[in-house]
Amino acid sequence: MRYTRREVGKLALMGLPGAVWLARSPLLAAQAARPSSRWAGVDIGMNVPYNFDRTNKMGGDEILRRCLQLGVGVVELRSQPVEAFMGAPAPASGGQRGLTPEQRTAREAAAAALDTWRKSAPMDRARAFRQQYEAAGVRIAIVKFDGIFAMSDDAVDYCFALAKTLGARAISCEISVPDTKRLGQFADKHQMMVGYHGHDDTTPADWEQAFSYAKYNGANVDLGHFVSGNDTSPIPFITEYHDRVTHVHVKDMKMHRGPAVPFGEGDVPLKEALQLIRDRHWPIPGIIEFEYRVPAGSTAMDEMAKCMAYTKACLV
Repeated sequence: MRYTRREVGKLALMGLPGAVWLARSPLLAAQAARPSSRWAGVDIGMNVPYNFDRTNKMGGDEILRRCLQLGVGVVELRSQPVEAFMGAPAPASGGQRGLTPEQRTAREAAAAALDTWRKSAPMDRARAFRQQYEAAGVRIAIVKFDGIFAMSDDAVDYCFALAKTLGARAISCEISVPDTKRLGQFADKHQMMVGYHGHDDTTPADWEQAFSYAKYNGANVDLGHFVSGNDTSPIPFITEYHDRVTHVHVKDMKMHRGPAVPFGEGDVPLKEALQLIRDRHWPIPGIIEFEYRVPAGSTAMDEMAKCMAYTKACLV
């Protein structure tokens, strides 16, 4: 469905879910067509709000505005903007290191309050959030949860319920191999994949161990980190375990723990990996994770537009 400026106004008057929010979004109201970033059968999206805001405090409306500006039709979305929209208490901020006893106590209290809230979170608000994104043409494919290994059982159940309510095909989190055994039990219970995100120190053996624990334990293969940390192509691993790969993170890096660089300037076989997914018709989204330094005279949004163009050129 496509919305013109006049149709958005009519929806607002009708009181449909999300319509007032839509009417207040100038960019969306001006959209003549829904964004499309599915090329040759491969979904290309963005890791948000991470790509736009490293603090993950950006609101859902601003995230959507930027996705529409870039023509992004699919996202891996962190839970924070959704939960803020749902009315969750503020999560603990900052890292764990160097905290005073008072700060540690406050952090623990904030975590406990959030855990309690999650037990009766208003899923109707989550459905409204999804409706807003889908009305604009942006699909939430993956929901990422920070700190999920430390959550109570009830909170973990909530994470899977929230992801399903948002229409996601999987959840994602960082990898901690020993903890994938417990989380994998929840994944099997809910019959929903968990994509564990690997960094430079993650090896294929780490994911294989996680796979052995649960049917629905999967891999979020970061193409850049895989090459940078393992000094080899990720293509053989993806080929062998494609049914376990929830999504790949698309970025270019140098081997031997080298830095992230503009697409096409590193050692990552981006074109080959994306074309493999295309040619085998695997339902694996390519999620751009923007991490290289913005060149002088450019902006982060300009660079992300270049990333989108590069991936499209790889596929069509």
